[in-house]
Amino acid sequence: MSLYSWKELLTQWNKEILESESREFLSPEVIASKWIGYPGATEPQIAQAEERLGRKLPPSYREFLKFSNGWGMTTSFIDKLWSVEEIEWYAARHQELIDAWRLGRRHYFESKPIPDTEYFIYGERQNPGIFRDEYLQTALEISDIGDSALYLLNPQVATEDGEWEAWFFASWLPGANRHRSFWELMQAEYERFLSLKDQG
Repeated sequence: MSLYSWKELLTQWNKEILESESREFLSPEVIASKWIGYPGATEPQIAQAEERLGRKLPPSYREFLKFSNGWGMTTSFIDKLWSVEEIEWYAARHQELIDAWRLGRRHYFESKPIPDTEYFIYGERQNPGIFRDEYLQTALEISDIGDSALYLLNPQVATEDGEWEAWFFASWLPGANRHRSFWELMQAEYERFLSLKDQG
């Protein structure tokens, strides 16, 4: 039995999006199919990606891919989560953005090591500015860059059961909204979607 209720979460999320004003941003084909997701990835597809990346993907993300190999919009900030064939190390495509971010951060913020007691705070007490930007160099990009925001997975912070820290990384944040796993990130993003929907 899976630890992650992807079918329940994504089915409800799909329903909420199709019934919201966000529907206007969906293609006619998606609206006709009534499903924002895709067929699930096979184990060989996932294994091939892991061989290409040189790392085993975290369990909650693997289970997500098995249920839906990619996804359409999650919130107004993210238009698409990539398929297992499309994911790539962030530095492979965006080294210039990493360099610019780190240069700007060193210019505007005091550059000193962040102790674990400050870094490993999640939830409402977390400060997005408490952010180790050196981890951008090894982060995995799993979504397109929507409204100057994207999802990244951070293998440098991993749990004993193999989960990687997951980020909502955006140009308007002083760092990132960080979560203990991809599963926790998606739960938080669903709550963000509902909040934005209520605000119109």
